[in-house]
Amino acid sequence: MKFLDGPSLMMLGLTNKWFYNLVMDESIWKFSCLRDLQVPESEKVSFKWMHIYSSAFDGSHSYTFRQQEKHIDWMRIGAFSFDSPQALLTENLSTSLRIPKEDNVDKMLKSHGSFVLKNIKTGIWIADLQLVRCPVCDLNSCDGTMQVLDARHIELFLNQGYQDGSWEYQLVGSHDIKQSADGASGAIFDIKHLNDSSTSAIFGLSSWVGKPKDWQPKAMITYHAVAVNTNLQKNDGLHIKYHIMRAGVDGEIVSIRISQQLL
Repeated sequence: MKFLDGPSLMMLGLTNKWFYNLVMDESIWKFSCLRDLQVPESEKVSFKWMHIYSSAFDGSHSYTFRQQEKHIDWMRIGAFSFDSPQALLTENLSTSLRIPKEDNVDKMLKSHGSFVLKNIKTGIWIADLQLVRCPVCDLNSCDGTMQVLDARHIELFLNQGYQDGSWEYQLVGSHDIKQSADGASGAIFDIKHLNDSSTSAIFGLSSWVGKPKDWQPKAMITYHAVAVNTNLQKNDGLHIKYHIMRAGVDGEIVSIRISQQLL
């Protein structure tokens, strides 16, 4: 059973009552979830591990539930963890990345291309890369696209507030790069682990960013950070937006989106 995935475990549970009782044990699903997500053990969770496993691996993503008409394609990047309630969001993958000290998001973005978020829900997060239609128009024939680094707490889809639509995304910052950009990049870091050796892999761009004229999106994930990059042809710049979702009006942040579209 150590190597069985979720569907295989369910099939095993259907063979007889003894296997069914064994497969229904929470420790089995916890082990399988942590193994398949390749993350260390999480703090206490609010839902059964079997349900958490299902929501993580049933093929659903955030655009499955909302704005389906805007969605084009997606890929799963992987999972990472927040040990602290503070995140650094950035469009800058320079090795000289620093934690901004300005007193508001607009100033942080203008000076550094990054900003700090507080009150993050700690635990395991799942990261996807989404390709969606440009939000400027509603024409199905529009060829404009937008890249979205889409990260969420692993329990998000199981919460009633998300399912009934009462938890909504809100814009917390935006920024324009008004010159030709070589690539569309975005990253999310747990500030507590910003200087960890494992996190430094994000800044080793030559090991994961595409070669020149490779236009396919690339991603890198570590224990406490995730980053994406797509090389771009000559352009007029980028419009970058940062959205968050809270668990209620003043609740913890349970989802983060960094979206980028050409100007």
